[in-house]
Amino acid sequence: MRRPPPAAGAVSLAVAVTVGSAALAGCGAPDSGGGKAELSVAAAYMPQPVSDTMAAGFLTVVNKGGARDELTSVTSDIAGSVTVHRTAGGAMEEAGRLAVPAHGRLVLRSGGTHLMFEDLKRRPRQGQKVPVRLHFAESGTVTVEIPVKPATYNPTTGH
Repeated sequence: MRRPPPAAGAVSLAVAVTVGSAALAGCGAPDSGGGKAELSVAAAYMPQPVSDTMAAGFLTVVNKGGARDELTSVTSDIAGSVTVHRTAGGAMEEAGRLAVPAHGRLVLRSGGTHLMFEDLKRRPRQGQKVPVRLHFAESGTVTVEIPVKPATYNPTTGH
């Protein structure tokens, strides 16, 4: 069996991740040389919201497996709803299911596709962690503790 090369670069931000139902993902599916999706989450953060009702979240889903998966929905106890939005032509629109390619990444970043936490039940503060459940078509649920960073946080500089 051919193994993918190790990922280039190191992840600088540790994130607590729990995968539920992933052990059975891909069972019974034809093996296309890659088997199943192997998901993890990196570089997650939420800028401290300036609004009492809305917040944004950013993260990268890494798939080291040989099968694609799809992010179908996102939930969090901190918000009435969490949706995925994309910025297109300067306007935000709600995105549907998002593909996580085999041996690839799904990047949710500022100015692009991102999480929108709406109807906040409480306003998260810098230094806290926000529990978020990412629901995938094949891999089940991945729970992530997203750290709240300063409102002006820039992931490229770490400030």
